[in-house]
Parts: sequence; C-alpha cells; structure tokens
Amino acid sequence: MPVKKGGKGKLGGMKIIFSWVLLCLAATTFPAFAKTPGEVEVGSLLREAQMQGLSGPSKKLSAFRGKPLVINVWASWCPPCRQEMGSLERLSRRYGGKQFEVIGISTDDYPDRAAAFLQQSHTTFSNFIDSKLFMENMLGADRLPLTLLVDAQGRVLGKYYGAKQWDSPEALEIIAKAFRIKM
Repeated sequence: MPVKKGGKGKLGGMKIIFSWVLLCLAATTFPAFAKTPGEVEVGSLLREAQMQGLSGPSKKLSAFRGKPLVINVWASWCPPCRQEMGSLERLSRRYGGKQFEVIGISTDDYPDRAAAFLQQSHTTFSNFIDSKLFMENMLGADRLPLTLLVDAQGRVLGKYYGAKQWDSPEALEIIAKAFRIKM
C-alpha cells in the first residue's frame, strides 16, 4: 500500500504512536535521573555541612537546629531567584528568628557577585556561598530557585522549585502547616 505524503498513511500514524510512546517513557523515567549526587529526600535528615559565610560568619548547618528553617538556594544571575528575594526578606523580617529562621545559599561561582546582589537587594537574613557544591547537591538544587522547609530536628519537610511570593497568604499557609505553627 502506498504511503500518502504528509505522514497520513499507516507509516505516518505509526510514527505518531511511536513518538507518543517515547514521550511517555521519557516523562515517567526522567524523575529517576533528576536527583543530584547525595541528595537528601523529603522526610530525611540533612547531613552536617560547614557553610561559608557570605553576609556574615561561616556556620555549621547544625547551628540552626532547634528551630524550623526556611532554606533558599539561589544565584545572582538567576532572574526568578532575584524576583523572589524581596518576599524572602519580608518573610524573614516578619517571622525570622521568632518562629523559624530564613537562610540563603548562593550557588554563584563568584562570591563578590553574590555579595553585591545581597547588598543591592537589601537582604539582611544570613546567606552563605556554596563554592564546593556540597549544599547544592545535598539539597537537590538541580534547578533554581529552590526553597526547602526543614523542621527543628533537621528533617526536610518540603522542597519547592521556582520563584514564589514567600510572604503571600498561600505561602504562609504552607509554612504554618509544615512547621505546625500559628502565623
């Protein structure tokens, strides 16, 4: 049987079906390969890490134990990261230190660029730079921005990719529910 031009014959239909099958396979297998090396899953405890200070002194991650923690992974060259930084600053000023802490982890290659962005955006909460990619890999920051909610014992309660308005009513509800606090 001759195949019609434009892919409308049996061969064209089979190509479409084959394409859909490949697309479905790719969609179902992609998340299995999306993990970063050493990534800590939701529900698991974060490992100890020495964090290099960017806007203050260096600290161990364990120094934040005892209070829930909002960790934002960002880069100065990332437009969505820059977009959400203001809402994280407002969240930190309103609730930070009282019911939970807010910290930032920059994945910038150049600390001076990250520090300049923090100064330009008037960011006051603690920020650290991840020059060895340990935190980036452990937290699962294969896309930026990434925000994690971590309980007082260091257990990851949730991971949120993409820019959010972290001081919006919806985000405050997510935080309050995750940390089991009243805001």
